[in-house]
Amino acid sequence: MLGRVLIIAGSDSGGGAGIQADIKTVTALDGFAMTAVTALTVQDTQGVHGILDVPADFVAAQMRAVLADIGADCIKIGMLHRADVIEAVRAVIDSSAPGVPVVIDPVMVAKGGHPLLVPEAVATLKARLIPIATVLTPNRPEAEILAGEPQVADPERLAAALLGLGPQAVLLKGGHVPGPTVIDVLVDRTGASETLESPRIESRNTHGTGCTLASAIAVSLAQKLPLRAAVVRARAYVREAIMTAPGFGHGHGPLNHAHTVPRATAPLRP
Repeated sequence: MLGRVLIIAGSDSGGGAGIQADIKTVTALDGFAMTAVTALTVQDTQGVHGILDVPADFVAAQMRAVLADIGADCIKIGMLHRADVIEAVRAVIDSSAPGVPVVIDPVMVAKGGHPLLVPEAVATLKARLIPIATVLTPNRPEAEILAGEPQVADPERLAAALLGLGPQAVLLKGGHVPGPTVIDVLVDRTGASETLESPRIESRNTHGTGCTLASAIAVSLAQKLPLRAAVVRARAYVREAIMTAPGFGHGHGPLNHAHTVPRATAPLRP
């Protein structure tokens, strides 16, 4: 069954992350991808070499057009870059997509270290978008910035702090934490908390993992999977995409988005 996913994010000219990774992921998992492009980046596997912003009113116009004509079963939000874009996105969601599930990947820094969200926009992101998130999917550095708690040892405590910002659930990703096992923490407002563990894959081909994971969750929610099943399916998809990566480029290479995993309806185990 197709699920309609509106992706609001920046373009990656290298094809490994951003809008390009999002579209590939949604398509591979049998969804229908629509886009509102927030920025154009000059980007390859070695880093971001330039950013051209899309005006906030044009971002909003893209959103309104597809929502009015096609509609959406889920909205995935990635790179927004500036506070005025954040405000524009929130306004359109309020007016044109109330009640639609929202997956927010709080993209702040590219794999190579280039900032993708200007510092003064962090407060706007916290105040205007995170409170309407169905699920927030930060990595460890992003979570520490958002929670204002650097170097918190306990990931469950950090995830709980992010719940205080208002999202319905938080998936705190553990890929940035050294160790042989990647440990993600999923918490929600019912008080449920769960760790999902996978052996670390030693690979340089990890460009776009955050975008890919969030989009895989979004398409699964669009297809009416429960959140936990959506997260488990997304983790399995990303893991296989890393393991079968094509090895392109001279830096952090892209994943292999051209594979799929079952759209399971029964409960899944990590």
